[in-house]
Amino acid sequence: MSEHDFEPVRGLPGVLPEGETVLWQGEPRWFDLATQAFHIRAVSAYFAAMLIWRTTEAVVVHGQAASTAIMSALSVTPLAAAAVGLLAGLAWLNSKTTVYTITNKRVVMRFGAAVPKAINIPFGIIETAALKAAPNGAGDLALTLKAPNRLALLHIWPHARPWRMAAPQPTLRALPNASAAAAVLANAMQAEVPIALTRLADLSSTAPSRGLTPSTVALA
Repeated sequence: MSEHDFEPVRGLPGVLPEGETVLWQGEPRWFDLATQAFHIRAVSAYFAAMLIWRTTEAVVVHGQAASTAIMSALSVTPLAAAAVGLLAGLAWLNSKTTVYTITNKRVVMRFGAAVPKAINIPFGIIETAALKAAPNGAGDLALTLKAPNRLALLHIWPHARPWRMAAPQPTLRALPNASAAAAVLANAMQAEVPIALTRLADLSSTAPSRGLTPSTVALA
């Protein structure tokens, strides 16, 4: 049993008001979250470089035998395994305790194991949405909030767009099918807030953002 077992509706802090319905729900894929948010590949590469450097230094500078140098360098292996394992565990835990929800009125991000949180983001305060999708359809869906609305980075990390420190953007991270979620959001926002039609841009593109209709959002 977990603290989330007592939710009146999975992923939501309360029963939906009359007229509001759930259109889509999803969770981050743990391995993608581990590589993109917790950077286990970069950490693994760091420890691999450390091992190579220590081996090379021992052989070239101190004249040790290669086998002795390698065995000595391998002493960092338990530390490396512990660090990578910890990050992978945090990513898995975040994945298992996170539910992203899109209703016909808002986006809800429920996450947190030790301290559960539910962030409600009504369509009316969303200025733009940006999609970063890989060829397999996985990716992130980042939301830019209208001023003066703002969320602190520490309150939403790792569910935030990378490298946006000054103006954090709440982000649906590591979605297995990010394009589908973006299409649902675009259609829902167009129906609810027709004056402020969602703009969806590819985060990996350097070209200026262009408006996308719900029928073309999946191609972003």
